[in-house]
Amino acid sequence: MPMRVQLTQEAYDQAQELQEPIYSRVMAIVERLENWPAVSGAKPLRRGLVGQYRIRTGDYRVQFRLQGSVIIVEKIGKRDRFYED
Repeated sequence: MPMRVQLTQEAYDQAQELQEPIYSRVMAIVERLENWPAVSGAKPLRRGLVGQYRIRTGDYRVQFRLQGSVIIVEKIGKRDRFYED
């Protein structure tokens, strides 16, 4: 059964700022998340981000977490300073 994927407002706004072809690559990752847990390349985060995951495409990252049968994409951005907040 496919998972449902939701973007937070922050992630949605970040995605809208991306240029092509990065936008298409990131949206392809978001679509792949519907097949969780059969998604390659997802890595669990550590330290203060335990319970969250990330997938990368080039220099960009997609950070997400699971909430029941919903995957919530929380953040989309470039690798440098991605984990600062």
